[in-house]
Amino acid sequence: MTTTRDLFDAELIGRYALDGPRYTSYPSAALFNSSLGVDAYQGAIQRSNAHGGDLSLYVHIPFCDTVCFYCGCNKVITKNRNRADSYVEALGQELALQSTLFGQGRRIRQLHWGGGTPTFLCQLQIMQLMNSIGEHFMLTPDWDDVEYSIEIDPRAIDDSTIAALRERGFNRLSLGVQDVDPLVQQAVNRVQPREMTANAIRQARESGYKSISVDLIYGLPHQTVASYARTLDTIIDLAPDRLSVFAYSHLPHLFKMQRQIDSNALPSPAQRLAILQLVIERLSDAGYVYIGMDHFARPDDELAIAQRNGTLHRNFQGYSTHADCDVLGIGASSIGRINDVYAQNEKDVERYEARVRRGELPLSRGWRLSTDDQLRQDVIGQLMCAFSVRFAQVEATYGIRFSSYFEQELERLRALQADGLVSVDDEGIVVPMRGRLLIRNICMTFDRYVETSSIAMQYSKTV
Repeated sequence: MTTTRDLFDAELIGRYALDGPRYTSYPSAALFNSSLGVDAYQGAIQRSNAHGGDLSLYVHIPFCDTVCFYCGCNKVITKNRNRADSYVEALGQELALQSTLFGQGRRIRQLHWGGGTPTFLCQLQIMQLMNSIGEHFMLTPDWDDVEYSIEIDPRAIDDSTIAALRERGFNRLSLGVQDVDPLVQQAVNRVQPREMTANAIRQARESGYKSISVDLIYGLPHQTVASYARTLDTIIDLAPDRLSVFAYSHLPHLFKMQRQIDSNALPSPAQRLAILQLVIERLSDAGYVYIGMDHFARPDDELAIAQRNGTLHRNFQGYSTHADCDVLGIGASSIGRINDVYAQNEKDVERYEARVRRGELPLSRGWRLSTDDQLRQDVIGQLMCAFSVRFAQVEATYGIRFSSYFEQELERLRALQADGLVSVDDEGIVVPMRGRLLIRNICMTFDRYVETSSIAMQYSKTV
């Protein structure tokens, strides 16, 4: 019987450590362009409204009061909390614009506030924003099937914040931790004592949150196998429901704050792999299920349940549940997926606010999916979430013969099959445990855009 420990094969991983997309979308957001017009976006909303259904709403809060050197997110660094006043007002105005297109009857089944640091907002601003969402869309925080989550920075809250967020309707919490080692924290400019993290998790449990998630990063400066073992011991002892253990991507040519990191202090590729192996072994022994990519969850968590039920989904927030929901992105740089269209807002906060105040949808770029895009997205999504593809299901949905349509792709899979990363027969593709850490490599086989030279430098290592 294979187990989570069978995920790791250092020699194999070393051979397949290429640059590639994370497949939070297909095509990659790096390919989005400015040719997507408002008419195309409005057409997608009309098609969405025709079939109805609930929505997933993502709200981007870009503000942080300190910068973490590893971060590649779209953010504004300021200690002026009043800076968020005009932004929260603009979010309310964008919600009003969007609701005129969607209509006010669409229910928000999933809500996620990300950043930046959503808890940069004070409680009054949080209440104002939640009221705006509820004014323009249908919020049902007391319903059992809704997932309303928020990312918090334990350094940016007081003792009343977590309980207040629960009262506002949030029932899931995500905490950034990254590493508990003081030397590593100092090197990346994120000093967060263990007691601060433990107190936030304790308060979340006392307040009745359904799920608590912790983010960790490996590959940061001064990390060793021994130091990371202590970090894992600490986090496992705190017993979050989910863990996201991201590989740090050092891309200082894209993210200038990463230039503050001493590249000589970064662990070697061999050390990174050893840390990854440790992560898999420790979390497996602690009872966590490997969901995919960098996500782990307890067997009774919604992610693990969704994976078993075949309803797991992947979007710009990572692995998610309720694949049937269109995603509406609100705020600067946020990305939504409405029917067959991806749409991203203006990244610059001031330009975003100015356009919304003029009564404009603040779209800056996007992508209209062709039939081929939708087919490949479906195949890649099934591989990412279920580690398998059933040919008959794809053929019935798209009216193709899989072996003919993907003849070249199946031929390229032969090399991966020879290495035991995939199993291909007349019925479909199955990714065994041995291949799951390299799922991005497998998905790249079906990606017609992956070799586009203009975006290659924007990808991270697949492992």
